[in-house]
Order: sequence, then C-alpha cells, then structure tokens
Amino acid sequence: LITMIFAQLVRPSLHVKQRLSPSSGYRYFWGWLNAVFNKVDHERIKAVGPDRAASEWLLRCGAKVRYEGFEKWQQDYNGLPTGPLGKFKIQAIDATDSCIMYQGFAHLEGLEHLEEIKLCQCIYIEDTCLERISKLENLQKTLQRLEIISCGNVSDKGVICLNSLR
Repeated sequence: LITMIFAQLVRPSLHVKQRLSPSSGYRYFWGWLNAVFNKVDHERIKAVGPDRAASEWLLRCGAKVRYEGFEKWQQDYNGLPTGPLGKFKIQAIDATDSCIMYQGFAHLEGLEHLEEIKLCQCIYIEDTCLERISKLENLQKTLQRLEIISCGNVSDKGVICLNSLR
C-alpha cells in the first residue's frame, strides 16, 4: 500500500519535470530560492550580532566558517555554537560550492576578525561581489587571504577591483 501511494505521489512530479525544458522557469526557481537564502535581515543582525547573523547566512547557503581560536570548521547550521553575544568571531569562510550571492554580502560588513575567504566553484559570484568585498573597510583592514577558484562569472574586471585590499 505504501509503495502504491508513493508511486502515485512521485509519478505526477516526474511527469511535470519531463515537460519542463531547461529554458523554462524550472531552473529559475532555484535562483529565486537562493536569493531568499541570501536576503539580509537587518533586525536579525541587530539581535544576534554580525558574526552570528553572517554564520547563519553562510551555513544556510552551504558554506563553512571557522571561528577565531578554533581549528574546526563549522558547517552544520543546527550545530551553531551558542553563548554570549560576540563570543564567536568569524576568522575564515570557505564558500566552496555554496550559493552565496551579491545580495548576502551585506552580512560581511560587521565582521572585524575575518582574515580568509575562499570562493571556489561559486556559480553566483560575479564581479560585483568582488567589488563589494574591496569596498568594505573592515575587510580592507583584516583580510589577509582571498582565494577565487573556478568562479565562472568573475572576469578580469572583478579581479582588478580588488586592488584596494592590502
């Protein structure tokens, strides 16, 4: 009985999937969903602080963070550390294969201990993201290492924008 019910539930979705072409709205749904994940909630930043809010954003998008004084990378959203506000400061971000995009970069504004960012195979990273990173005064002071690997929407123009970083 369970198999029959499951088959009835799955069959219509498979039929719909077959009718949609790659150029239809099927793929745009994921872009929309990723935009929702990247939306900045300024009230949340005020409530929990910039490092906690940025951690939530990054982990929600599939990235990892490492906190100052810790060697282990945090990648489980449900395992985010609790404690007094401001106790856990983001020191490094590994956004490999994540869905972070320009809209979410406002989360980086309050991070005062961020030394490393790795952007590897991030399909939503583009020149405007690198320009945004280069204009953040806090990152101009603290960022020591920035890796950009196989981000297909980044051009020479985006890399040139990074000249204001030390």
